[in-house]
Amino acid sequence: VLRRLLAALLYSPQLVERLSESKPIRRAAQLTAFALLQAQLRGQDAARRLRALAAGPAGSLGRRAARFKDTFTQELRRGLRDRPGSPPGSQRGPGANP
Repeated sequence: VLRRLLAALLYSPQLVERLSESKPIRRAAQLTAFALLQAQLRGQDAARRLRALAAGPAGSLGRRAARFKDTFTQELRRGLRDRPGSPPGSQRGPGANP
């Protein structure tokens, strides 16, 4: 019963018009518009900074990626070398070549 009453009120054009003119609804709409505009501006700023980073001084992003790859490879090899147990490839089990 309550659901039908609320549905009838919300689908009333006169009520919707009066609510849209009320101060709390207008303020909520202003705050929503402000939040959306701020999010859009921050997104554009972040995209601009990313483009500047990618197009930065002569491939700095490429150098960073290469340095990351080298460091990752070194740490992986060091971790495999320093782990206790037998060396890789000497284990027997499913998938091991007999």
